[in-house]
Amino acid sequence: MKLATYNVNGVNGRLPVLLQWLEEDAPDIVCLQELKSPDERFPRRELQRAGYQAVWHGQKSWNGVAILARGAAPIVTRRGLPGDPDDTHSRYIEAVIDGFLIGCLYLPNGNPAPSPKFDYKLHWFERLQSYAAELLSLDVPVALVGDFNAIPADLDVYAPERWRDDALFRPEVRNAYANLLAQGWTDAVRNLHPHERVYTFWKYCRNAFERDAGLRIDHFLLSPTLAPWLKTASVRLGPRGWDHTSDHAPVMIEIGPPSD
Repeated sequence: MKLATYNVNGVNGRLPVLLQWLEEDAPDIVCLQELKSPDERFPRRELQRAGYQAVWHGQKSWNGVAILARGAAPIVTRRGLPGDPDDTHSRYIEAVIDGFLIGCLYLPNGNPAPSPKFDYKLHWFERLQSYAAELLSLDVPVALVGDFNAIPADLDVYAPERWRDDALFRPEVRNAYANLLAQGWTDAVRNLHPHERVYTFWKYCRNAFERDAGLRIDHFLLSPTLAPWLKTASVRLGPRGWDHTSDHAPVMIEIGPPSD
């Protein structure tokens, strides 16, 4: 089974790119972020014609997350991250697909730091940590997938000295991500590529993609029951070079029963 994540940076504006990539890579489950679309404008019919059923949690102009499944209907188990009933941002959706529990998330950017936006990001991370611990207690195969807006380490960013004060790389954010891993989650990409510079995002300016001046901020965290199923992990670089594309590239892992 192929599980992918893709921050599309506007699902309707990037729909031709999304559909072309779905046809080429044929992932089985896809987590999308930054839909930037209200619920009623989500392109459900176009995705159905491409072979995908979908569930989504939209928001006009901002945020928005969705889970797509090929040949199966996702069963929604949660919309919105618990812990703050006043939080109206559409940043989390969760569904069961073929016995796997998939949480798709779009963590706040948090810039500038310090600021109320950065405080909101840290609070959101705290809520995620609390809920992630609950998910682990279920003892079922779980994947937390999406744009975490967190650069875990120097290896995950081009020219790390330029990012020290950015909300994606500040010590509080790296510590929050490390605390998630300490619960028992496995960072799928880093687990299979422990020493490689792997990027998933490149700014549009200054030929960042062509120079490979990127960041790794799109992650798969796998529960202890799912981590042994991990087979491959790769960034699908092709779509990042297409016209009218997102500033992120899709990232994909393959999972299957352990051979031993």
